[in-house]
Amino acid sequence: MFGFFAIFSILCCLVSYGESARILGVFPISSGSHYILDYKLMKGLADAGHDVTMITPYSQEKPPKTKGNYSEIILEGFRERISEQHKSMDLFDMGKQNMLRVMSTMISMFGTNMNNTLHDPKVRALLNSNEKFDAVIIEHFMADAMKIFPVVLNCPLILLFSLGPNSWINPTVGNPQEISYSRHLFDRGNNAVPMTFFERIINLFYHLFEYLYNQFLYFPMCNEVLQKAFPGAPDAKVLFKNASLVLLNSHTSLYPAHPLVPNMVEIGGYHVDPPKKLPKDLQEFLDNAKDGAIYFSMGSNLKSKLMPAERKKMILNVLGRLKQKVIWKFEEELPGKPDNVLIKNWLPQQDILAHPNIKLFITHGGLLSTTETVYHGVPILAIPVFGDQPGNAEKAQYAGYALKLGYHDDNFTEENFEQYILELLNNPKYRENAQRRSRLFHDRPMKPMDTAVYWVEYVIRNNGAKHLRVAGADQAWYEYYLVDVSLFLLACLVVVFEISKFVLKKVFLVVKSKLSPKQKLKTK
Repeated sequence: MFGFFAIFSILCCLVSYGESARILGVFPISSGSHYILDYKLMKGLADAGHDVTMITPYSQEKPPKTKGNYSEIILEGFRERISEQHKSMDLFDMGKQNMLRVMSTMISMFGTNMNNTLHDPKVRALLNSNEKFDAVIIEHFMADAMKIFPVVLNCPLILLFSLGPNSWINPTVGNPQEISYSRHLFDRGNNAVPMTFFERIINLFYHLFEYLYNQFLYFPMCNEVLQKAFPGAPDAKVLFKNASLVLLNSHTSLYPAHPLVPNMVEIGGYHVDPPKKLPKDLQEFLDNAKDGAIYFSMGSNLKSKLMPAERKKMILNVLGRLKQKVIWKFEEELPGKPDNVLIKNWLPQQDILAHPNIKLFITHGGLLSTTETVYHGVPILAIPVFGDQPGNAEKAQYAGYALKLGYHDDNFTEENFEQYILELLNNPKYRENAQRRSRLFHDRPMKPMDTAVYWVEYVIRNNGAKHLRVAGADQAWYEYYLVDVSLFLLACLVVVFEISKFVLKKVFLVVKSKLSPKQKLKTK
């Protein structure tokens, strides 16, 4: 009997090994939150038994223990260059910048990033090595020049998108653009309520601006980068729509319901791990929080230490008056810190949110933080600054588990900051709504990571799964929206109208000419 099980186990291992795929991940973005998503996906695929190679500016101090193989190609100097750029930028100021300035900054930064990646010696060596891969995964975030990898390696392209469905990702696979009821990412209005007539007009102009910006600035920049690295490379507009699958970092517990084409799959929350034991000092701090505790973090990119001195003082004044204990992710020592406030420059956010004494999460409203708070059912006070943060905050507030107090809002005062915190702490509806959202988040047929692994394997098994691609993905915008048909029908109506007008005019003249003699007789 033992021999039978031994043979069975060996056969299972052989089958598993035989089905493993070689997967290349291309992730040159030097940002902490993006790296979390990128690494978690690639590690999940390696855990599933696949042979994974990840191109990244980051490296793991300890190689992860996985069922399959995990290796890295480190982009040297990338983190240092981006760090220098961040030092010259005030990310807290970005929320006040207009759409044109933000996109101009991004196009310059990511254009340099793409160019450096394609000319990196280790990357060039890989592309020239004749190595075979079954799929390439790229994060779709101003990295369209990276889509040359599946062309060179002759394999399917899978896109990871750090947000939910929107105008940045929808055209790649022909997903419907819900301009009439879904606000553009840069629209700072209330993202969760129906738009008025004039708001829909403004929303249309946001989408038109983005389309023109891409056509005349972004895609030409990508083509310039591509032609320098790979003379004769396909046009960036062609590569843009070369995706076999899109993995969205969203879920209907976090986003309003949206239509999704068959090769667009939601895996929001796949990066969240089961809670681990906290370090001793944090565990004791939270265990002793008899009146509960508040966790405060502005994410990995925004540095709280860069807040103006008066803003930091105002926040400390409010936190010091609370009976709850507070853990604040802050990057340096903070003079005048109240006794109930614990300061640390790094914190295990997911594990802290899992502690039963956490009553409130004060956050910038980034999607990863919002996802983690919904996972654990903790209400939030969102202080959005830029990017997708205002929209995430609006959605959370509309869902009833958050209040929004924009960092640049005129009503961000000491009095309002305290009032919002007390409302969230003392009104049970926010926690009840957070718990309800958490139940929706967990109520799925498969775990998010299992969903991601299944669909990646599905695309590989089915040689790119072209049968999932909708025809609209390959249509020009004027064909997709029937602009050409509408203009043709309008022209037909004009022609019919003019012909009818001409015919009626002739008939009228004939009738008039025949009636004229009789009219004359009657007058006599």
